[in-house]
Amino acid sequence: MTNLIFRGTGDSMGVPRMYCDCEVCTEARASGENRRYRSSLQIEDQEAGTVWIDCGPDFSKQLEAADLRAVDTMLITHAHFDHIGGLVEWADACRWTKKKGQAFAPSEVIGEILDRFPWLTNQIVFNSFDQPIMLGKWRASSWRVNHGKNGYAYAFRFEHTEKDSSWVYCSDSIGLTEEMQQPLANLDLLVLGTSFYHEPFAYETRSVYDVVEAIALVKKWEPKQTLLTHMSHDIDLRRDYVLPEQMHVARTGMSITI
Repeated sequence: MTNLIFRGTGDSMGVPRMYCDCEVCTEARASGENRRYRSSLQIEDQEAGTVWIDCGPDFSKQLEAADLRAVDTMLITHAHFDHIGGLVEWADACRWTKKKGQAFAPSEVIGEILDRFPWLTNQIVFNSFDQPIMLGKWRASSWRVNHGKNGYAYAFRFEHTEKDSSWVYCSDSIGLTEEMQQPLANLDLLVLGTSFYHEPFAYETRSVYDVVEAIALVKKWEPKQTLLTHMSHDIDLRRDYVLPEQMHVARTGMSITI
């Protein structure tokens, strides 16, 4: 049995924004329903242990919420600060607990991380994720996706070796080519990043799909279930967006079994 727990569902700045008094940010400060840490996912698997996707600047708060002091394996989608900002803190924890961290990322992502933080290798082992790896009975593979004005990121596909089950984590993408869309076919679950409901800014300035675009794409890809993450303060969890039946907005702490 494998459980997926959404520890972070926010975009690069999280919610609430420190400068913002909009309705969503105000509510997030008051009741916390819309409070969102930077995007991450906790994978609890009987054989693979605790696997974590991305290590942003909210990592320690996310671990506290999970009642954890360590993770077994870290997967990293790309080297933007909202996805790697917690690596320094993780390295410090590894130093004091005398346990080497095990991180997997595509080689070019590892290169970018170590260009900025070369000393992380003292405490964290960075393993190439250019080829598929096994996490318990899940075969995990990565592929490069467009991230709009922010360059590139990677998405991860997980396929079970003993049952007909597959799912994808794609938090940061826009303008996917037909080739990039191929691993999104025949999924039981798609976790997709959508920062706005309908983003008003010029397409060339954007970096992530919006919900309106996701609805159209899901009709093409036909996953059995879609969960939206990487949401800005434009998304209000109290609002009914009239989404397709099998599409839902992920909430902090939400857990599903796959």
